[in-house]
Amino acid sequence: MINLTTIDHVVFRVTDMERMIGWYSQVLRARVERELPDIGLVQLRAGASLIDLIPRDSGETGESPNVDHVCFGVLPWDGEAILAHLESHGITGLQVASRYGAQGHGPSIYLTDPEGNGVELKGPPWPPQRSNAGHPD
Repeated sequence: MINLTTIDHVVFRVTDMERMIGWYSQVLRARVERELPDIGLVQLRAGASLIDLIPRDSGETGESPNVDHVCFGVLPWDGEAILAHLESHGITGLQVASRYGAQGHGPSIYLTDPEGNGVELKGPPWPPQRSNAGHPD
């Protein structure tokens, strides 16, 4: 089933990116870990978790809430069993996708709670890819 283990990351929609980066880095001592300029995303490390900052006007609507979504780490991860469990509760049309979280890229499922709050369920990072460099096929 689903076993929530951590809060992997939280995504805030912001109007003043530089001010928010300054506040989280100077006041709370989080450090910028990753930036995706094409979508305006800045990710700050907060211990074992991430704080994601994204422009308020990005996404599907301009009237987005301050909190875009909260991501929960799930262990053990069995994507098919999780989807089946959610479907048994009437939550359908979901899929597993690879997304970046506090531990790196790994499986993820986006859904919403009954009041429309964004929730992400995140599995562990994918295993490292072995390189075959220098080895004959």
